Amino acid sequence: MQNYRPLQKAFEKIVTPFESFLHSQTTTGIFLLVSTLIALVLANSPYADAYYDFFHTKIGFSVGSWHVYHSFSHWINDALMAVFFFVVGLEIKRELLTGELSEVRLAVLPILGAVGGMIVPALIYLAFNYGTPSQAGWGIPMATDIAFAISVLVILGKRVPSSLVTFLVALAIVDDLGAVLVIALFYTSDLNMLALGYSMLFFGAMILSNLFGIRNYLFYFALGFGMWFFMLDSGIHATIAGVLAALTIPSKPFKNPLSFTPEAKRLLKEFEDYPIATDMTMHERQKAILQNLKDSINAVSSPAGVLEHALHQPVSLIIIPLFALANAGIKIDFSSFGEMLATPVAMGVIAGLVIGKSVGIFGFSYAAIKMGIAKIPEGSTFKQIFAVSLLGGIGFTMSIFITDLAFEGNELFITQAKAGILVASLIAGIGGFYLLKKFASPQRTEADKA
Repeated sequence: MQNYRPLQKAFEKIVTPFESFLHSQTTTGIFLLVSTLIALVLANSPYADAYYDFFHTKIGFSVGSWHVYHSFSHWINDALMAVFFFVVGLEIKRELLTGELSEVRLAVLPILGAVGGMIVPALIYLAFNYGTPSQAGWGIPMATDIAFAISVLVILGKRVPSSLVTFLVALAIVDDLGAVLVIALFYTSDLNMLALGYSMLFFGAMILSNLFGIRNYLFYFALGFGMWFFMLDSGIHATIAGVLAALTIPSKPFKNPLSFTPEAKRLLKEFEDYPIATDMTMHERQKAILQNLKDSINAVSSPAGVLEHALHQPVSLIIIPLFALANAGIKIDFSSFGEMLATPVAMGVIAGLVIGKSVGIFGFSYAAIKMGIAKIPEGSTFKQIFAVSLLGGIGFTMSIFITDLAFEGNELFITQAKAGILVASLIAGIGGFYLLKKFASPQRTEADKA
């Protein structure tokens, strides 16, 4: 953990799934930042009309009298983001089964911190907007962008105790779960019970497939696609299908991992018995042995773990950057930007993310530790927990996503909320980084200098 560095070109050492997860989140944060900057530049350039027209271009397909056509932006938000939520669901499941949320004594602090980091921001937003048409945006400041927040911690390296990184990851996972529940329960239009029923049939089939020991990825993909397709018309946002699908993916391997070592040794010994030809080509038998070795690796790997690892790159490098490119482009009129930030929507978002997150996460965590129901992360201080709580105010991907749901069709509120998200995330990111650097342990700082 302490040897981890951002922008590492390759993992030449053996890394744990947690370290690999941190690496993927850092990569996501970098690409997310670049895409956001590009979107902002395009939206405020002579190419602004072309930028908006491109993402509003309708694309789709038809079969006989049945047809589906949506804007490019709509496909990104409803289809590609379902894959993002699928990965979020896999992360939640991993944390609940084997991660920091699998043991009650370890899970209490991040769970309570996340709860405080959702309740207080929502209340602060409502304080600015209650009783107005914009009160529907109360869920916007509840979310933390794990990619940006983790990137800040990783940049600081050994200045930050590894236990604090683990705390933030677990907290962000609970935060994501909370955001998913908020979307499903409160940002749902009129329900189409027939479509929802069909969707649940596919969900039930995926659960039964898991119980019967089916491990075929394409089979789960077909059922998951069916669930997403019908949920698209159910009134519940289609991305929820991604989370539900993730929960049905088997987390146990087909074979006991203890059987792998003797099997691998036997195959490698057999591989060595065939000399490599002078043109560096392998014997046909060696190719078969490598395939058997690959099959053995897959047999002792859980489908959920394999999918999470396989999908992190396309989500990090394609889906999240595309989402930012399509949704972060807001036209900024600097002559009236201050007035925009002074609107109840923007003020509620900024105050909710910057003040609400830091007060909510830190307040609930502090109370839990002082009451003796949770322990402070090893090697950390309350000052550092407050700094991490401020980082929780970086609410980007999920906050923008909820903005589009809360204010669907109201471009004015959407623009105000997104402006607030950008400003709040900038304040929280810089403020959290500065405080963590300031509150770094002297011993760790000297070690970094050595």
